[in-house]
Amino acid sequence: MKKNNETIKISGLETGYISKKGNTVITRDIDASLESGELTCLLGPNGAGKSTLLKTLTAFIPPIQGDIFIEGKSLKDYSAPELAKVIGVVLTEKLSISNMTVEELISMGRSPYTGFWGKMSEYDKMAVEESINLVNINNLRGRMVQTLSDGERQKVMIAKALAQETPVIFLDEPTAFLDYPSKVEILQLLKRLAIEKDKTVFLSTHDMELALQIADKVWLIDKPHGVTIGTPEDLALNGEMNRYFHSDGVVFDIDNGLFKISQEMHGSVSLTGEGQHLNMVRKALTRRGISTAEKDSSVFVEATPRCLSVNGRDVKSIAELLDEIDSIIDNDNNS
Repeated sequence: MKKNNETIKISGLETGYISKKGNTVITRDIDASLESGELTCLLGPNGAGKSTLLKTLTAFIPPIQGDIFIEGKSLKDYSAPELAKVIGVVLTEKLSISNMTVEELISMGRSPYTGFWGKMSEYDKMAVEESINLVNINNLRGRMVQTLSDGERQKVMIAKALAQETPVIFLDEPTAFLDYPSKVEILQLLKRLAIEKDKTVFLSTHDMELALQIADKVWLIDKPHGVTIGTPEDLALNGEMNRYFHSDGVVFDIDNGLFKISQEMHGSVSLTGEGQHLNMVRKALTRRGISTAEKDSSVFVEATPRCLSVNGRDVKSIAELLDEIDSIIDNDNNS
């Protein structure tokens, strides 16, 4: 397997906003790196500093302290034209562009090489064509930009960043405003592009569940703890997931590495069974606030592909099973 190369190195970084009245520090003491061939997700609660960090890494705002190196060169030593050939940026804001086709917009990704009104060479045209094919949006190339859906628009902006041919791509909330299947599709696309094109892909997101399933590395950020970095699995095992995302209503399930809603239990059953039916009944009972860990309960539930029953009485569905259990528990509580 090919060894990934370090493309970005961050040393003693302090992010925030500089003003004449004094500096406002958001995050401190960040020492980290990003590598080619990896998808890295930045996770954190609202107000933790995700946008500020991303703006700092993309040179939209200067760091208060510390340095950022891209391919061994300090970010502050890049000119704007040079930087446009090193990092591509995809923002959340919806485009206000009209009267432009998708292909024309993607072609703007070549402007660092041609100038804004520069003439496209054969190589430039080939780069645009390749980016369209990589993102699989050939069917959109002739569409006007203002007619695109949110998901289509995100794919087009990713294609534009690919046409820019930069080793690094930063994205700010690329799955915002998308439905769930589109979120999955976009993140899987970015993961594939990181691997196949050896890109360094770094994005901020609120979609924790998807990030934990797809990202190679995760950066956890909040004001009390700063930034902690690792694989999703290491961050789960060392307790960082619970530390960064602690809430009375949410718990991190170490067994499956994902977050789940913490339910207040007000009843219990003894549950036996097998297969998907057992899992779905357990899920339904937990959602209803009924514990399934009680072995000495007066309510016995069986869930198999052949049988759904409560205290030996067969039921036709999980909905009917829940109603039957509720009735028994209510009677027990009132007696």
